[in-house]
Amino acid sequence: MASSDDLLRAARGSSGLDDFGDDAFREGLDILVGALDREARLNARGEAFMYPRIVGHLRQRLQVEDWYRRHPEIDDERVDAPLFGLGLPRTGSTALSFLLAQDPGIRYLHSWEAARPCPPPSTVAGDDPRIPPGVTEVPAGSRHHVPSDPDGPAECLDLMALDFTSQIFQAFAHIPSYSQWLVERADFTSTYTYQRRVLKLLQWGQPTRPWRLKSPAHVLSLDCLDAVFPDARFVMTHRDPTDVLLSVADVYADIVGGFSDHVDRRYLGELNTYQWSVGMGRAVAFREDGADHRFFDIDFRTMAQDPVGEVRALYAWLGDPVTVEFESGMRGWWAHNAQNREAKPTADPGAFGLDPGRIRPLFADYVAHARRWIGPRDAPEER
Repeated sequence: MASSDDLLRAARGSSGLDDFGDDAFREGLDILVGALDREARLNARGEAFMYPRIVGHLRQRLQVEDWYRRHPEIDDERVDAPLFGLGLPRTGSTALSFLLAQDPGIRYLHSWEAARPCPPPSTVAGDDPRIPPGVTEVPAGSRHHVPSDPDGPAECLDLMALDFTSQIFQAFAHIPSYSQWLVERADFTSTYTYQRRVLKLLQWGQPTRPWRLKSPAHVLSLDCLDAVFPDARFVMTHRDPTDVLLSVADVYADIVGGFSDHVDRRYLGELNTYQWSVGMGRAVAFREDGADHRFFDIDFRTMAQDPVGEVRALYAWLGDPVTVEFESGMRGWWAHNAQNREAKPTADPGAFGLDPGRIRPLFADYVAHARRWIGPRDAPEER
């Protein structure tokens, strides 16, 4: 097992750099590394995956700071009115992000640059070696759970991981103390501040275009996101919570199972029930506290029936045009990926301790609000 200091030294040694920037990331790093040591029960493949990944995030921080040191003008870049996709996981938000990525007038976080934002794309001549020839990397032992494309959009989780305040780590390992800290005590202000720092770096030297970003996890930290991106707007996707929890818990079990020989499915059910019920409660509170006008809502079933129509409605709300090229790209992507639509989860809810009768009361307030947000015809139905 490696300590935080071991990993910091490894990042310094492999990069030749020593400035990590603001040290707010150390709290999350220390809690994560401690949880991996005490709780994760990683197998050999898990250790070979997790610790180099952490070193990789640290090395990227070093490189980000080095670029800023050599080019302080990067900080003059503006990130205005980004659109964040959020909501419960497994609600069609990934498909939506791929549709939005067909708009040539916007900027999205490419899969190949999410975990390796350095060097800035504008400084790379010719083909960028970070762009893989095939599909994006999926952890060993896991299935493809969402649409995948080497040049497609990625979630914000890798950028958040640069501050070590990210749900991505608990998808790889059983780390309850880290997960509890993430929901109950973590301050995401430094996380979003660093994300904005990286976005500036990524767009530096390129034409300014509005960002389209996405992660369901943002529901846990909207107050902090708002403090850093006060002009942000949001598109929120919705689906029956009981379907969502089984699907996401099954994804966690599949990925964790590649890195540990001990998968506690009941814990994964409890983890996701707790985190997402807290997250939806926070989203409701944030919207009710005066931010409701900054949200556009899309239901999972409506999206499946008329994806281009839903994006058209979203763009009308944003005040942006849907060009012929954009619409053609959306229709082509949707048709091409029709065979990859998510199937209904076949996992046993009992294996995860997921009882709809206990879940529904935890999400009742969210469901009631969702019915108002998207209208009674399309609201998430209770079954």
